[in-house]
Amino acid sequence: MTAGAPTAEPGAGPAGRPDRKRTLRPLAGLLGAVAVSQTGTKISTIALPWFVLTTTGSAVQTGLVALFEMAPYVLLKGLSGPVIDRIGPRRVSWTMDLASAVPALLIPLLHAAGALSLPVLLALVAVIGAARGPGDLAKQVMVPEAAERCRVPLERATGLSGTTERLAATVGPGAAGLLVALIGSMSALFVIAGCFAAGSLIIAATLPRAMGRPHRDPDGADDDLGYWARLGQGFGVVRGDPLLLSIALMIAVTNLLDAAFMQVMLPVWVKGAGHGPEVMGLLGTANGITAVTGSLVAAAIAHRMPRRTVFFVGFLIAGAPRFLVLAAGAPLWAVVAVFALGGLGGGFLNPILSAIIVERAPRSHLARVQGLVSSLAWSGIPFGGLLAGAAIGGIGLAPALVTGGILYTVTISLTGLRPEWRGMDRARRAARAAATGRPSPDTPTDGPADHPRAASPR
Repeated sequence: MTAGAPTAEPGAGPAGRPDRKRTLRPLAGLLGAVAVSQTGTKISTIALPWFVLTTTGSAVQTGLVALFEMAPYVLLKGLSGPVIDRIGPRRVSWTMDLASAVPALLIPLLHAAGALSLPVLLALVAVIGAARGPGDLAKQVMVPEAAERCRVPLERATGLSGTTERLAATVGPGAAGLLVALIGSMSALFVIAGCFAAGSLIIAATLPRAMGRPHRDPDGADDDLGYWARLGQGFGVVRGDPLLLSIALMIAVTNLLDAAFMQVMLPVWVKGAGHGPEVMGLLGTANGITAVTGSLVAAAIAHRMPRRTVFFVGFLIAGAPRFLVLAAGAPLWAVVAVFALGGLGGGFLNPILSAIIVERAPRSHLARVQGLVSSLAWSGIPFGGLLAGAAIGGIGLAPALVTGGILYTVTISLTGLRPEWRGMDRARRAARAAATGRPSPDTPTDGPADHPRAASPR
């Protein structure tokens, strides 16, 4: 649902063609692929760091593995947008899922053969990250088209997508903890490879053949443009929209802190407290269950809620308390409770963010804009583990956790004061007005970037 590509009226297909029979298969198939591939990713985020931490005892090397996975992920996710827009997200999705399964399968095989040195592990992890970035972006790009085909409101579709991701975040850590405890980190990689392969098969087998094809610019202005020109168009949209740029920069900071917490601080705390990987799975599951609840609520009523208020309250609940409860040395039941509360607040965030990006980007540029915003927002993640390892080595775990919690709160609070964030709700009203043909009840006042079409370069 973008203002640049109005949602089809009920009874019409995504291109305005008559749609005689409503079916939820496109959205269900897409969500199924997201579920299995994201579950594989979540399992790997516990299995691989735990393997490195237990075999080397080094927090820095644990962070190094996270760096080699996430740096290619972030880079390729940002750079693959023009390719996805040109050849279509469906093809990119199933091929990249299949490509991710191969190195995930090679890691345990090489380990069993005694040939898995640290450089080899880093190289294979980098290949996984490089394939996951474009594959995940391609699925995100297909959500608004699936919503149109199924005649589902955009915020409900993004809410269901967020629920699916949160469900994977719930099942993945719990499954990872059990798998690592029962069969070991390396054997869990076979399950990860199977999840990636299943995501590829679901996309290829369940989505309509016409779904996921390239969206052409309505005036054909970019038909003959090369890769770099297309990428420049995406940069133009992001640079010309203060809200999108502010979102990306704020989340870059919070994602860096989240990565530092999940990749290094939490495993070090768990190991230092005498717990095993099953506790990491328990905490992830507690967070994920309530996040699923929050995402389901968002899918049901988010289109009627004030986005700005929900967004910042959710972020404040989901962020700093996790750092501070570990630093305080609280008992495990209190830690579980804080993680559960944080998940409830976090469940509202991704549906809101996804809807804002789709509303403010022209459909023919969606992969470029979404990829660049996501890449910028994720740019700090590759360095989170390394910074956490250095901080723990320099000042200790508890001071590092307190510092992380303070930075998280300051980032959210200062960002919430900026004027462009008032456009979060106005963009939704403008998109609805464009879709229904009625004038918007209010007029944007923050400049041309508040109008979803104004930022589209021509």
